[in-house]
Amino acid sequence: MEAVLGLSGMLVLMALGAPIFVSLGVAALVMLSFEGRPLMDAAAHSINGINSTTFLAVPFFVMAATFMQKGGIARIIIEAAETWVGHYRGGLGLVAVIATTLFAAISGSSVVTAMAMGTFLIPAMVERGYDRPFAIGLVGAAGTLGILIPPSLSMILYGLIAEESVPRLFLAGVVPGLMQATLLAAWVVYYSRRKGYASGRKATREEFIRKNLRALPAVAIPLSVFAGIYSGYTTVTESAGVAAVASVLVAIFVYREVRPSEVFAMATEGMKSASAVTFIVMFALLFAHWITGSGIPTALVNFAIARELEPWQFMLALNLMMIVLGMFLDAVAVMLIVTPIVLPVLDTLGIDPIHFGIVLIVNMEIAFLTPPIGLNLFVLAVIAKAPMSEAVRGMLPFVGIMVIFLLFITYIPEIALWLPRTLMN
Repeated sequence: MEAVLGLSGMLVLMALGAPIFVSLGVAALVMLSFEGRPLMDAAAHSINGINSTTFLAVPFFVMAATFMQKGGIARIIIEAAETWVGHYRGGLGLVAVIATTLFAAISGSSVVTAMAMGTFLIPAMVERGYDRPFAIGLVGAAGTLGILIPPSLSMILYGLIAEESVPRLFLAGVVPGLMQATLLAAWVVYYSRRKGYASGRKATREEFIRKNLRALPAVAIPLSVFAGIYSGYTTVTESAGVAAVASVLVAIFVYREVRPSEVFAMATEGMKSASAVTFIVMFALLFAHWITGSGIPTALVNFAIARELEPWQFMLALNLMMIVLGMFLDAVAVMLIVTPIVLPVLDTLGIDPIHFGIVLIVNMEIAFLTPPIGLNLFVLAVIAKAPMSEAVRGMLPFVGIMVIFLLFITYIPEIALWLPRTLMN
Protein backbone atom coordinates (compact mmCIF):
# COMPACT_ATOMS: atom_id res chain seq x y z
CA MET A 1 0.00 0.00 0.00
CA GLU A 2 2.83 2.43 0.88
CA ALA A 3 4.45 1.78 -2.49
CA VAL A 4 1.20 2.49 -4.30
CA LEU A 5 0.85 5.78 -2.39
CA GLY A 6 4.41 6.76 -3.28
CA LEU A 7 3.94 6.08 -6.99
CA SER A 8 0.56 7.82 -6.99
CA GLY A 9 2.03 10.89 -5.29
CA MET A 10 4.81 11.08 -7.86
CA LEU A 11 2.37 10.84 -10.78
CA VAL A 12 0.18 13.55 -9.23
CA LEU A 13 3.18 15.89 -8.91
CA MET A 14 4.05 15.31 -12.57
CA ALA A 15 0.44 15.90 -13.61
CA LEU A 16 0.53 19.22 -11.72
CA GLY A 17 3.54 20.29 -13.77
CA ALA A 18 6.35 19.71 -11.28
CA PRO A 19 9.77 19.08 -12.87
CA ILE A 20 10.78 15.43 -13.24
CA PHE A 21 13.55 15.59 -10.64
CA VAL A 22 11.22 17.25 -8.10
CA SER A 23 8.52 14.61 -8.60
CA LEU A 24 10.98 11.73 -8.28
CA GLY A 25 12.88 13.26 -5.35
CA VAL A 26 9.88 14.32 -3.25
CA ALA A 27 8.12 10.98 -3.68
CA ALA A 28 11.27 9.03 -2.81
CA LEU A 29 12.22 11.17 0.22
CA VAL A 30 8.70 11.16 1.66
CA MET A 31 8.34 7.40 1.30
CA LEU A 32 11.83 6.69 2.68
CA SER A 33 11.02 8.81 5.72
CA PHE A 34 7.60 7.17 6.09
CA GLU A 35 9.19 3.71 6.00
CA GLY A 36 11.86 4.76 8.52
CA ARG A 37 14.77 4.05 6.19
CA PRO A 38 17.97 6.12 6.71
CA LEU A 39 18.07 9.16 4.43
CA MET A 40 21.86 9.39 4.71
CA ASP A 41 22.23 6.07 2.90
CA ALA A 42 19.86 7.28 0.19
CA ALA A 43 21.83 10.50 -0.28
CA ALA A 44 25.10 8.59 -0.49
CA HIS A 45 23.54 6.26 -3.08
CA SER A 46 22.53 9.20 -5.28
CA ILE A 47 25.88 10.95 -5.05
CA ASN A 48 27.86 7.77 -5.67
CA GLY A 49 25.71 7.13 -8.74
CA ILE A 50 26.87 10.28 -10.51
CA ASN A 51 30.42 10.01 -9.15
CA SER A 52 31.50 8.00 -12.17
CA THR A 53 33.62 8.57 -15.24
CA THR A 54 30.73 7.41 -17.44
CA PHE A 55 28.46 10.18 -16.19
CA LEU A 56 31.10 12.76 -17.11
CA ALA A 57 30.28 11.98 -20.74
CA VAL A 58 26.86 13.62 -20.35
CA PRO A 59 27.95 17.29 -20.06
CA PHE A 60 30.50 16.80 -22.87
CA PHE A 61 27.88 15.35 -25.24
CA VAL A 62 25.42 18.09 -24.26
CA MET A 63 28.10 20.70 -25.03
CA ALA A 64 28.84 19.11 -28.40
CA ALA A 65 25.13 19.06 -29.30
CA THR A 66 24.77 22.75 -28.35
CA PHE A 67 27.57 23.91 -30.63
CA MET A 68 26.58 21.61 -33.49
CA GLN A 69 22.99 22.83 -33.30
CA LYS A 70 24.00 26.51 -33.35
CA GLY A 71 26.83 26.02 -35.85
CA GLY A 72 24.75 25.61 -39.01
CA ILE A 73 25.34 21.86 -39.13
CA ALA A 74 21.70 21.01 -39.87
CA ARG A 75 21.62 23.11 -43.05
CA ILE A 76 24.97 21.78 -44.26
CA ILE A 77 23.96 18.14 -43.78
CA ILE A 78 20.62 18.74 -45.53
CA GLU A 79 22.41 20.28 -48.53
CA ALA A 80 24.78 17.31 -48.74
CA ALA A 81 21.96 14.74 -48.47
CA GLU A 82 20.03 16.52 -51.22
CA THR A 83 22.87 15.94 -53.68
CA TRP A 84 22.41 12.19 -53.17
CA VAL A 85 18.62 11.69 -53.34
CA GLY A 86 17.02 15.08 -53.98
CA HIS A 87 16.34 14.34 -57.66
CA TYR A 88 14.15 11.29 -56.96
CA ARG A 89 10.37 11.50 -56.57
CA GLY A 90 9.76 12.46 -52.97
CA GLY A 91 13.45 13.26 -52.80
CA LEU A 92 13.12 15.99 -50.18
CA GLY A 93 11.34 13.50 -47.92
CA LEU A 94 14.26 11.10 -48.36
CA VAL A 95 16.61 14.00 -47.62
CA ALA A 96 14.71 14.50 -44.36
CA VAL A 97 15.31 10.87 -43.36
CA ILE A 98 19.00 10.77 -44.34
CA ALA A 99 19.92 14.19 -42.96
CA THR A 100 18.06 13.57 -39.70
CA THR A 101 19.78 10.20 -39.27
CA LEU A 102 23.19 11.87 -39.68
CA PHE A 103 22.32 14.76 -37.37
CA ALA A 104 20.98 12.29 -34.77
CA ALA A 105 24.48 10.83 -34.54
CA ILE A 106 25.68 14.30 -33.55
CA SER A 107 22.95 15.62 -31.25
CA GLY A 108 22.03 12.66 -28.98
CA SER A 109 18.63 14.28 -28.37
CA SER A 110 15.26 13.74 -30.03
CA VAL A 111 13.88 17.24 -29.47
CA VAL A 112 17.11 18.97 -30.57
CA THR A 113 17.19 16.84 -33.75
CA ALA A 114 13.54 17.52 -34.59
CA MET A 115 13.94 21.24 -33.89
CA ALA A 116 17.13 21.68 -35.92
CA MET A 117 15.85 19.67 -38.89
CA GLY A 118 12.30 20.98 -38.78
CA THR A 119 13.43 24.60 -38.94
CA PHE A 120 14.89 24.03 -42.42
CA LEU A 121 13.00 21.04 -43.81
CA ILE A 122 9.33 21.75 -43.06
CA PRO A 123 9.21 25.15 -44.83
CA ALA A 124 11.20 23.71 -47.76
CA MET A 125 8.89 20.68 -48.08
CA VAL A 126 5.75 22.83 -47.96
CA GLU A 127 7.20 25.19 -50.56
CA ARG A 128 7.80 22.25 -52.92
CA GLY A 129 4.22 21.01 -52.63
CA TYR A 130 4.41 18.45 -49.83
CA ASP A 131 1.42 18.27 -47.48
CA ARG A 132 2.28 20.11 -44.27
CA PRO A 133 0.92 17.34 -41.97
CA PHE A 134 3.11 14.80 -43.81
CA ALA A 135 6.18 17.04 -43.43
CA ILE A 136 5.52 17.49 -39.69
CA GLY A 137 4.98 13.76 -39.13
CA LEU A 138 8.06 12.75 -41.10
CA VAL A 139 10.45 15.16 -39.39
CA GLY A 140 8.95 14.31 -35.98
CA ALA A 141 9.35 10.54 -36.48
CA ALA A 142 12.83 10.87 -37.98
CA GLY A 143 13.80 13.25 -35.16
CA THR A 144 13.27 10.50 -32.60
CA LEU A 145 16.37 8.82 -34.03
CA GLY A 146 18.27 11.32 -31.85
CA ILE A 147 17.89 8.95 -28.88
CA LEU A 148 18.30 5.67 -30.80
CA ILE A 149 21.28 6.40 -33.07
CA PRO A 150 24.35 6.57 -30.81
CA PRO A 151 25.80 8.46 -29.07
CA SER A 152 22.53 8.87 -27.19
CA LEU A 153 22.04 10.66 -23.87
CA SER A 154 19.08 8.37 -23.08
CA MET A 155 21.33 5.32 -23.49
CA ILE A 156 23.86 6.82 -21.08
CA LEU A 157 21.10 7.46 -18.51
CA TYR A 158 19.75 3.93 -18.88
CA GLY A 159 23.26 2.50 -18.60
CA LEU A 160 23.84 4.40 -15.35
CA ILE A 161 20.55 3.34 -13.76
CA ALA A 162 20.67 -0.26 -14.99
CA GLU A 163 24.46 -0.54 -14.48
CA GLU A 164 24.90 -1.77 -18.05
CA SER A 165 27.73 -1.16 -20.51
CA VAL A 166 27.20 2.10 -22.42
CA PRO A 167 29.40 0.99 -25.38
CA ARG A 168 27.24 -2.14 -25.70
CA LEU A 169 24.10 0.00 -25.64
CA PHE A 170 25.56 2.27 -28.31
CA LEU A 171 26.24 -0.72 -30.56
CA ALA A 172 22.79 -2.17 -29.84
CA GLY A 173 21.18 1.02 -31.18
CA VAL A 174 22.95 1.03 -34.56
CA VAL A 175 21.00 -1.68 -36.45
CA PRO A 176 17.58 -0.67 -35.00
CA GLY A 177 18.34 2.96 -35.87
CA LEU A 178 19.18 2.09 -39.47
CA MET A 179 16.12 -0.16 -39.63
CA GLN A 180 13.86 2.66 -38.44
CA ALA A 181 15.36 5.03 -41.01
CA THR A 182 14.76 2.41 -43.75
CA LEU A 183 11.11 1.98 -42.74
CA LEU A 184 10.57 5.74 -42.80
CA ALA A 185 12.28 6.02 -46.20
CA ALA A 186 10.10 3.21 -47.60
CA TRP A 187 6.98 5.04 -46.43
CA VAL A 188 8.23 8.28 -48.01
CA VAL A 189 8.73 6.54 -51.37
CA TYR A 190 5.26 4.94 -51.25
CA TYR A 191 3.45 8.07 -50.09
CA SER A 192 5.28 10.33 -52.54
CA ARG A 193 4.35 8.13 -55.50
CA ARG A 194 0.73 7.99 -54.36
CA LYS A 195 0.57 11.77 -53.98
CA GLY A 196 2.64 12.52 -57.08
CA TYR A 197 5.18 14.72 -55.31
CA ALA A 198 7.66 16.33 -57.70
CA SER A 199 11.31 15.42 -57.86
CA GLY A 200 14.06 17.99 -57.42
CA ARG A 201 16.93 19.02 -59.65
CA LYS A 202 19.89 16.64 -59.98
CA ALA A 203 23.05 18.18 -58.55
CA THR A 204 25.95 18.81 -60.88
CA ARG A 205 29.19 16.99 -60.29
CA GLU A 206 30.79 20.17 -58.93
CA GLU A 207 27.89 20.77 -56.50
CA PHE A 208 27.98 17.14 -55.35
CA ILE A 209 31.69 17.28 -54.54
CA ARG A 210 31.60 20.74 -52.95
CA LYS A 211 28.60 20.14 -50.66
CA ASN A 212 29.75 16.70 -49.53
CA LEU A 213 33.25 17.90 -48.78
CA ARG A 214 31.72 20.73 -46.75
CA ALA A 215 29.72 18.21 -44.69
CA LEU A 216 32.72 15.98 -43.95
CA PRO A 217 33.90 17.80 -40.77
CA ALA A 218 30.41 17.46 -39.22
CA VAL A 219 30.09 13.77 -40.11
CA ALA A 220 33.65 13.14 -38.88
CA ILE A 221 32.72 14.05 -35.28
CA PRO A 222 30.41 11.06 -34.53
CA LEU A 223 32.71 8.81 -36.57
CA SER A 224 35.65 9.84 -34.38
CA VAL A 225 33.58 9.04 -31.28
CA PHE A 226 32.90 5.51 -32.53
CA ALA A 227 36.43 4.95 -33.74
CA GLY A 228 37.86 6.04 -30.39
CA ILE A 229 35.52 3.92 -28.27
CA TYR A 230 35.59 0.68 -30.26
CA SER A 231 39.27 0.77 -31.16
CA GLY A 232 40.02 0.91 -27.44
CA TYR A 233 41.99 4.16 -27.66
CA THR A 234 39.44 6.22 -25.70
CA THR A 235 36.69 5.63 -23.18
CA VAL A 236 33.13 6.91 -23.69
CA THR A 237 33.95 9.95 -21.54
CA GLU A 238 37.18 10.74 -23.37
CA SER A 239 35.40 10.43 -26.73
CA ALA A 240 32.70 12.78 -25.47
CA GLY A 241 35.38 15.30 -24.53
CA VAL A 242 36.93 15.00 -28.00
CA ALA A 243 33.47 15.52 -29.57
CA ALA A 244 32.88 18.65 -27.45
CA VAL A 245 36.21 20.24 -28.38
CA ALA A 246 35.84 19.26 -32.04
CA SER A 247 32.32 20.70 -32.24
CA VAL A 248 33.54 24.05 -30.91
CA LEU A 249 36.44 24.18 -33.37
CA VAL A 250 34.28 23.12 -36.33
CA ALA A 251 31.54 25.66 -35.51
CA ILE A 252 34.05 28.54 -35.14
CA PHE A 253 36.84 27.86 -37.63
CA VAL A 254 35.33 25.58 -40.30
CA TYR A 255 31.73 26.69 -40.75
CA ARG A 256 32.22 30.10 -39.10
CA GLU A 257 28.59 30.17 -37.94
CA VAL A 258 29.68 30.91 -34.35
CA ARG A 259 31.82 33.91 -33.38
CA PRO A 260 34.48 33.50 -30.68
CA SER A 261 32.63 36.11 -28.59
CA GLU A 262 29.57 33.78 -28.49
CA VAL A 263 31.43 30.76 -27.13
CA PHE A 264 31.02 31.63 -23.44
CA ALA A 265 27.26 32.22 -23.75
CA MET A 266 26.77 28.98 -25.67
CA ALA A 267 28.94 27.05 -23.22
CA THR A 268 26.81 28.45 -20.39
CA GLU A 269 23.66 27.29 -22.17
CA GLY A 270 25.13 23.82 -22.61
CA MET A 271 26.16 23.59 -18.95
CA LYS A 272 22.68 24.64 -17.82
CA SER A 273 21.25 21.75 -19.83
CA ALA A 274 23.86 19.37 -18.41
CA SER A 275 23.06 20.55 -14.87
CA ALA A 276 19.39 19.77 -15.41
CA VAL A 277 20.33 16.24 -16.53
CA THR A 278 22.53 15.86 -13.43
CA PHE A 279 19.65 16.67 -11.09
CA ILE A 280 17.37 14.27 -12.95
CA VAL A 281 19.88 11.43 -12.66
CA MET A 282 20.56 12.09 -8.96
CA PHE A 283 16.89 11.94 -8.04
CA ALA A 284 16.24 9.03 -10.39
CA LEU A 285 18.89 7.08 -8.49
CA LEU A 286 17.22 8.12 -5.22
CA PHE A 287 13.88 6.92 -6.60
CA ALA A 288 15.50 3.63 -7.69
CA HIS A 289 16.94 3.22 -4.18
CA TRP A 290 13.46 3.55 -2.70
CA ILE A 291 11.89 1.25 -5.32
CA THR A 292 14.47 -1.47 -4.66
CA GLY A 293 13.62 -1.58 -0.95
CA SER A 294 9.88 -1.01 -1.35
CA GLY A 295 9.05 -4.57 -2.38
CA ILE A 296 7.57 -3.58 -5.75
CA PRO A 297 10.18 -5.44 -7.86
CA THR A 298 9.87 -8.54 -5.65
CA ALA A 299 6.09 -8.46 -5.93
CA LEU A 300 6.36 -8.10 -9.71
CA VAL A 301 8.74 -11.08 -9.91
CA ASN A 302 6.39 -13.18 -7.77
CA PHE A 303 3.43 -12.14 -9.93
CA ALA A 304 5.24 -13.17 -13.12
CA ILE A 305 6.24 -16.53 -11.60
CA ALA A 306 2.79 -17.23 -10.16
CA ARG A 307 1.07 -16.47 -13.47
CA GLU A 308 3.75 -18.42 -15.37
CA LEU A 309 4.14 -15.53 -17.78
CA GLU A 310 6.13 -16.16 -20.91
CA PRO A 311 8.69 -13.50 -21.82
CA TRP A 312 6.67 -12.46 -24.88
CA GLN A 313 3.55 -11.97 -22.74
CA PHE A 314 5.43 -9.88 -20.20
CA MET A 315 7.01 -7.72 -22.92
CA LEU A 316 3.66 -7.21 -24.63
CA ALA A 317 2.03 -6.04 -21.40
CA LEU A 318 5.03 -3.85 -20.63
CA ASN A 319 4.96 -2.22 -24.07
CA LEU A 320 1.25 -1.46 -23.76
CA MET A 321 1.82 0.07 -20.33
CA MET A 322 4.75 2.20 -21.55
CA ILE A 323 2.82 3.45 -24.59
CA VAL A 324 -0.03 4.57 -22.32
CA LEU A 325 2.38 6.16 -19.82
CA GLY A 326 4.17 7.91 -22.68
CA MET A 327 0.93 9.63 -23.70
CA PHE A 328 0.70 11.37 -20.34
CA LEU A 329 4.27 11.56 -19.01
CA ASP A 330 7.55 12.92 -20.35
CA ALA A 331 9.49 10.21 -22.21
CA VAL A 332 12.47 10.48 -19.83
CA ALA A 333 10.12 10.14 -16.86
CA VAL A 334 8.77 6.87 -18.29
CA MET A 335 12.29 5.47 -18.50
CA LEU A 336 13.20 6.59 -14.98
CA ILE A 337 10.02 5.13 -13.49
CA VAL A 338 9.93 1.83 -15.35
CA THR A 339 13.62 0.83 -15.30
CA PRO A 340 14.18 0.23 -11.55
CA ILE A 341 10.84 -1.57 -11.23
CA VAL A 342 11.34 -3.93 -14.15
CA LEU A 343 15.06 -4.75 -14.00
CA PRO A 344 14.80 -7.53 -11.36
CA VAL A 345 12.15 -9.29 -13.47
CA LEU A 346 14.28 -9.43 -16.60
CA ASP A 347 16.74 -11.98 -15.21
CA THR A 348 13.90 -14.20 -13.99
CA LEU A 349 12.34 -14.26 -17.46
CA GLY A 350 15.65 -14.51 -19.32
CA ILE A 351 15.35 -11.10 -21.03
CA ASP A 352 18.65 -9.41 -21.87
CA PRO A 353 18.88 -5.96 -20.18
CA ILE A 354 20.60 -4.52 -23.28
CA HIS A 355 17.70 -5.70 -25.44
CA PHE A 356 15.22 -4.28 -22.95
CA GLY A 357 17.08 -0.95 -23.00
CA ILE A 358 16.54 -0.64 -26.77
CA VAL A 359 12.86 -1.63 -26.41
CA LEU A 360 12.52 1.03 -23.73
CA ILE A 361 14.12 3.69 -25.94
CA VAL A 362 11.81 2.85 -28.88
CA ASN A 363 8.90 3.31 -26.48
CA MET A 364 10.38 6.69 -25.55
CA GLU A 365 10.50 7.54 -29.27
CA ILE A 366 6.77 6.84 -29.56
CA ALA A 367 6.16 8.98 -26.46
CA PHE A 368 7.79 11.94 -28.22
CA LEU A 369 5.15 11.65 -30.97
CA THR A 370 1.92 10.99 -29.08
CA PRO A 371 -0.42 13.63 -27.64
CA PRO A 372 -1.02 15.22 -25.25
CA ILE A 373 2.60 15.38 -23.98
CA GLY A 374 4.69 14.48 -27.07
CA LEU A 375 7.47 17.09 -27.20
CA ASN A 376 8.32 16.61 -30.89
CA LEU A 377 4.65 17.18 -31.66
CA PHE A 378 4.59 20.53 -29.86
CA VAL A 379 7.97 21.73 -31.16
CA LEU A 380 7.17 20.99 -34.81
CA ALA A 381 3.65 22.43 -34.60
CA VAL A 382 5.21 25.70 -33.44
CA ILE A 383 7.92 25.62 -36.13
CA ALA A 384 5.40 24.87 -38.88
CA LYS A 385 2.88 27.38 -37.45
CA ALA A 386 0.27 24.64 -37.72
CA PRO A 387 -2.72 23.91 -35.44
CA MET A 388 -2.18 20.99 -33.09
CA SER A 389 -4.96 19.00 -34.77
CA GLU A 390 -3.04 19.15 -38.06
CA ALA A 391 0.22 18.10 -36.40
CA VAL A 392 -1.52 15.14 -34.73
CA ARG A 393 -3.11 14.10 -38.04
CA GLY A 394 0.28 14.15 -39.74
CA MET A 395 1.93 12.20 -36.92
CA LEU A 396 -0.61 9.33 -36.74
CA PRO A 397 0.67 7.25 -39.72
CA PHE A 398 4.20 7.51 -38.35
CA VAL A 399 3.07 6.41 -34.89
CA GLY A 400 1.62 3.33 -36.59
CA ILE A 401 4.97 2.69 -38.33
CA MET A 402 6.78 3.11 -35.01
CA VAL A 403 4.47 0.61 -33.27
CA ILE A 404 5.19 -1.96 -36.01
CA PHE A 405 8.90 -1.21 -35.58
CA LEU A 406 8.54 -1.69 -31.81
CA LEU A 407 7.07 -5.17 -32.35
CA PHE A 408 10.04 -6.13 -34.54
CA ILE A 409 12.51 -4.89 -31.95
CA THR A 410 10.64 -6.57 -29.08
CA TYR A 411 10.24 -10.03 -30.58
CA ILE A 412 13.43 -10.29 -32.65
CA PRO A 413 16.10 -9.51 -30.00
CA GLU A 414 18.94 -10.21 -32.44
CA ILE A 415 18.16 -6.96 -34.26
CA ALA A 416 19.55 -5.15 -31.21
CA LEU A 417 21.93 -7.79 -29.85
CA TRP A 418 23.72 -9.03 -32.99
CA LEU A 419 26.18 -6.14 -33.32
CA PRO A 420 27.29 -5.91 -29.64
CA ARG A 421 27.62 -9.70 -29.45
CA THR A 422 29.63 -9.80 -32.67
CA LEU A 423 32.00 -6.93 -31.91
CA MET A 424 32.25 -7.22 -28.12
CA ASN A 425 31.89 -10.99 -27.69
